[in-house]
Amino acid sequence: MKERVLFICTHNSCRSQMAEGLLRYLYGDIYEAYSAGLEVTEVNPYAIKVMKELDIDISNHRSKSIEEFRGIMFDYVVTVCDSAREKCPFFPGKKVIHKSFEDPAEFVGREDEKLEIFRKVRDEIKDWIIKTFDKNKGGDSK
Repeated sequence: MKERVLFICTHNSCRSQMAEGLLRYLYGDIYEAYSAGLEVTEVNPYAIKVMKELDIDISNHRSKSIEEFRGIMFDYVVTVCDSAREKCPFFPGKKVIHKSFEDPAEFVGREDEKLEIFRKVRDEIKDWIIKTFDKNKGGDSK
């Protein structure tokens, strides 16, 4: 049975969506990945674009409220921003992890600069997921 992982951030538009897509792509054989936010918005088009560069399609993802997951037990509940950690009501998980990543959606600049920030955050999330969830590399799981 696959372990369930829920990534939570404020808007479920960038960081948690990228984390969900990356975990599913890298370790979908051993984890079920989900994401949610404290507020429902929409998936950021820059997040979709930079994930597509890695052949990961999150264009069919939608922003979801944490309320959709009430009553579901997760093996891991991961907050990926400080705001979510501070404001999120208790969400049951066998293991609760906090790892804050910069919000690329807050960056103001030219298109190429925005893409660079999104790529940087995507790559940071990817590296962290590999370190944390790769069971063959002594990841943090179990």
